[in-house]
Amino acid sequence: MLKLRAIIMSLALIIPFAVHATDMEAVLEVGRDNSNQSAVSQDKIDSTEKQTDKIINEWKVVSKQVEGLKIYNEQKRIQIQAQLDLMDKLDDQLTQVVVMQRQIPPLAQRMLEGLEKFVELDVPFHVEERKQRLDLVRSSLSNPKVTASEQVRQILEAYNIESEYGRKIDAFESSIVIDGQEIVANVLVIGRIGMFYQTKDERTSGIWDKDANDWVELDSGYRTAIRDGIRMAKKLAPTDMLMLPVVVKEQS
Repeated sequence: MLKLRAIIMSLALIIPFAVHATDMEAVLEVGRDNSNQSAVSQDKIDSTEKQTDKIINEWKVVSKQVEGLKIYNEQKRIQIQAQLDLMDKLDDQLTQVVVMQRQIPPLAQRMLEGLEKFVELDVPFHVEERKQRLDLVRSSLSNPKVTASEQVRQILEAYNIESEYGRKIDAFESSIVIDGQEIVANVLVIGRIGMFYQTKDERTSGIWDKDANDWVELDSGYRTAIRDGIRMAKKLAPTDMLMLPVVVKEQS
């Protein structure tokens, strides 16, 4: 009987301890579960923060790109507007060019006719050369393949050459008619001031009279001056002063 009581008492002491140990194990298990859950939650938080940071960085990059595109678009808008304004100006200029192109042919024709009249009334030097130049310009004006700008260039070039004749001294051999007889003589042209001749033997000299449209013989006093002028024109003597007569049209 005593032995039975001892066993019962031992069980009574063991059972509370066992129960207590079980409760502790449960508490520890709960703690471990909570720790695991906390770790999982922290991982989720860290992952969420990383994703948030990534989204924010991407948003910043996209925002910069959007701002850059806005600036780029504004620059392009200004450029496009400038191009549109330029196109409007070019359209106006093109209209004016078309009008001018229509006016150029008759203007060039009038200029050519005026130049032909001038050459006809001018001192007759390099006659064939000057006529050929005018014929070339006339054929150009009647050629539809020649542009208006080229036609204007040719007529202006012809005017420029004629203008140059009036600013230089020239000498050349030419066949002239003196008293109904054709001879070869040296001809001296001093701008448009006067045109003179001198025979090859230098014995006879003369001047072109535009009113008479013929050569007029000069006295021997001008022989040396005309000879020197011819040498100057041919670069055989230095340029110097010449004492030569000038035909003046009488006032009526």
